Amino acid sequence: MKFDQKTREFNVLKGSERSGLGLALLGFMLLTCGDAVVKTMAGQWAPTAVAALRYTIGLVGLIGVLMVREGPKALRMPHPKVQLLRGLAISIATIGFFAAVFVMPLTAATAITFTSPMVTAILAAVVLREPVGRGTLLAIGLAFVGVLIVLRPNVAAVGIAALLPLASALGFSVLLICNRFLAGAGSALAMQFTLALCAAPMLVVATIAGHFSGIVSLQVGIPSVAVVLKCIIVAFTATTAHLLIFIGTSRAGAGRVAPMAYVQLLLAATIGLLYFGHWPDMMTMLGAGVIVVAGLVLLRGGPVAQPEKTV
Repeated sequence: MKFDQKTREFNVLKGSERSGLGLALLGFMLLTCGDAVVKTMAGQWAPTAVAALRYTIGLVGLIGVLMVREGPKALRMPHPKVQLLRGLAISIATIGFFAAVFVMPLTAATAITFTSPMVTAILAAVVLREPVGRGTLLAIGLAFVGVLIVLRPNVAAVGIAALLPLASALGFSVLLICNRFLAGAGSALAMQFTLALCAAPMLVVATIAGHFSGIVSLQVGIPSVAVVLKCIIVAFTATTAHLLIFIGTSRAGAGRVAPMAYVQLLLAATIGLLYFGHWPDMMTMLGAGVIVVAGLVLLRGGPVAQPEKTV
């Protein structure tokens, strides 16, 4: 009887783990699908405006869900200075990534943002005084080589704008460092709310500043119905994806879930080829492969936060 009970408990745990991995996989795939929707808006509206509308819509939705699930007390903002830094970081990350997918292939932009765990390791060593082992140094070096390989054909094609994903990766890394400071300060849903609450007004200000900057690509007019609908889709898919990843991580563990994030590269390459006609060249695929290896090397040294793409 005891053996049967242990067997049942083991099967339940394995089933929960498998479902967690499945949910996380679906979440990562949704994030990339959202990235693809963003790319379809290239040239239709400024990337700053797209980001601002996406976060404003997300904020409204999160307020409603949070009120129903956790009540008004969940709308508080613990550690406001750190929250504001999170908002600034994700604003930079989102504008950088949206602008990147507007001007370069989805696969290349996605690959470069996957250097975020390595950048986070550097920031953790500098800001949090965390030790840096040989494995981490090797991962950082490999990631740097991978970025150079990916950038080589893209800088030639689109110029300095190819560096935008690096700005995005830096923003994601600052966000992850801030998240470590806020560990236990609230539920995942509440943390998404405070992030959107800080980011939305910052992105609106960035949109206004961009409009009056004289830069043609940042000029803002009245969006079409299609653009608004696409922003709603991106807000919904991103919020749903992060909740799925959170649930999946809680069931299967961060160490099991983290490597699955790299499915985004495969999906980005597939969507880029089938929908946008972008066949990834050998240099981009080689560089992406080196970055993936760097991430896996870093993971071997312990749990590593993956790029939390909040598109």
